[in-house]
Amino acid sequence: MKYEQHNPLPIPKSGPYQSIQSTMDSVFDWQYELRRQNLMALYEKGKALSWNASDLDWSIDVDIERMTRERREAGVGGMLNQVLNPPRQLDDDELLQMNLHMNAWMLSQFLHGEQGALLASAKVVQQVPWEEAKFYAANQVADEARHVEVYHRYLTEKLGLSYEVNPHLGTLLDDILSDSRWDLTYLGMQIMVEGLALAAFGMQKLLMPEEPLIQDITTRIMADESRHVAFGVLSLEGLYTTELTSSELAEREEFIIEATHLMRDRLLMHQVYERLGWPVDEWVAWATNTPFMRGFRQMLFSKIVPNLKRLGLLTPRVRAEYEKLDLLRYEHLRDSVEDPEVAPPEELVQLLMGALAPQAEQAEQAASG
Repeated sequence: MKYEQHNPLPIPKSGPYQSIQSTMDSVFDWQYELRRQNLMALYEKGKALSWNASDLDWSIDVDIERMTRERREAGVGGMLNQVLNPPRQLDDDELLQMNLHMNAWMLSQFLHGEQGALLASAKVVQQVPWEEAKFYAANQVADEARHVEVYHRYLTEKLGLSYEVNPHLGTLLDDILSDSRWDLTYLGMQIMVEGLALAAFGMQKLLMPEEPLIQDITTRIMADESRHVAFGVLSLEGLYTTELTSSELAEREEFIIEATHLMRDRLLMHQVYERLGWPVDEWVAWATNTPFMRGFRQMLFSKIVPNLKRLGLLTPRVRAEYEKLDLLRYEHLRDSVEDPEVAPPEELVQLLMGALAPQAEQAEQAASG
């Protein structure tokens, strides 16, 4: 697929390349037993549902600024001021810039996370001892390469605005890729990072209904990622309840807690406020404490929590930490094996629709009057 990179992504301070030191075993499986039929079925499904990035309609004109202005003219553009209650009232141009930059930041982190998943799934091929898991992980490598391809093209050719990797996400990716234990590669990437991404993708679809290209991209990627998360759950099921010592389980608990905080902190979007030239501490405090933003961050864990519960990792220690973060509300939702398809949490949908409804009603009254 050929395309013009009109707007290259910003380079992190560390430079254009980064090496992660990792010591791991590459494991051959000379038995080829293929006993895990659930993984084989997932592998067959992944092959059958593969798609080509070139099949998307890249001729679509993407103009987020125009869409944002049209929303404002329709009476819904004041949501940030009226519902999110930012540190100060923003004028129309500032609201426009905030929307553009938050959207670009989110899509950029999707891109960087997908590159992390590309490396992690290649690592799983080498590490995991079962052949059927190697088959599926190899199929996932191709999926992740395609995801990197489409997000990079969208950001550089269509959007023209992008961000370097968030430091918190970068730290978590480093942790996942440098650890020598194969189950932590699964746990970090398939369960934590991709589990959160699924909910974020759902939000992306809700917030950009007028943009058909990103709707198509997101729908395709969500279908792939739902299988990737299910792959992680199926591969790890039974491991943490039967095969680990208490000290080994404690290390996994510590990893989950650290990963949870890193993922929540990256969603504070301090890079956006820096780029816009706004007081970073003031805006980070707003993103931390305002009910809407706090609820948004919590909702992104709606798939992670039930998956951890299925794996036996919602231990008393993890539960205590998740209780502080108000995340246990999601423990009774269906996990990725029970329901691999992912929809945005109903609470998120209601929150967004509730925020938009007053402005939409006001616009309708004005038009009829």
